[in-house]
Amino acid sequence: MLRETGLTKIRASGVTKRFAIEPKGEVLAVAGVDFEVRENEFLAIVGPSGCGKSTFLYMVGGFLDVSEGEILVNGKPVRGPGPDRGIVFQHFALFPWLTAKRNILYGLEERQTPPAERERIAEELIQLMGLSGFEHAYPKQLSGGMKQRVAIARTLAFDPEVLLMDEPFGALDAQTRAMMQAELLRIWNQRKKTVLFVTHDVHEAVCLAERVVIMTARPGRIKAAVDTSDVHAWDGTAFRESRELVQKVNQIWDLLREEVAAAQRVVEAGKLRDG
Repeated sequence: MLRETGLTKIRASGVTKRFAIEPKGEVLAVAGVDFEVRENEFLAIVGPSGCGKSTFLYMVGGFLDVSEGEILVNGKPVRGPGPDRGIVFQHFALFPWLTAKRNILYGLEERQTPPAERERIAEELIQLMGLSGFEHAYPKQLSGGMKQRVAIARTLAFDPEVLLMDEPFGALDAQTRAMMQAELLRIWNQRKKTVLFVTHDVHEAVCLAERVVIMTARPGRIKAAVDTSDVHAWDGTAFRESRELVQKVNQIWDLLREEVAAAQRVVEAGKLRDG
């Protein structure tokens, strides 16, 4: 069920992003995006490649500046990264010279969290993420799923109010991906986070999110938002293919199909110019 708190956690108003390119040109990546994310809501963003999904996520995280418009988190303008927002990337971004536990501890040490407190947090997250027995392993000794568990634990160590996820399971095999999706839902229900989840996978978006936002081909705009809170894909043990799930996936694909075709035409036109 959609968590109706009545509180807006993230508000985007007229958000536009331009990137300068040489010589003396620019690319309009995102144009006039307006939408809100409620407190504790799990919202997914889908759209064709290059539509600005990740760009928007990085603007919410404060890693990219907004060219026009404004993003508010808790009613305050985003001016840069902050401990209220944590981000998880597709390719783990772990320090290869640190063990799993040391990766989780790293940010806490940088913030000079008292030793006893950071040990408590690390141990709690190792248990939460099912990393017991792997805490002293290095990233090269871990599977893709285990690496992503460590990456999520490292982000959760800050206890951010907003969890930003950029295709976090895109590099995983199908079985590991399904396991990590289940883990994420479990964590979300336990930790009560606001989650903004970028994915190319419409099925994944419908299974996980309470609401799915569809972006157009570049420049990215909001085409539609679909309520998926009535889809009960996860029964506590596995994801089930229900009629409601299939209907929502088809509905979103109907909205997305034209945008994917438009993005592909842009790619093909670029190849012709370059050729």
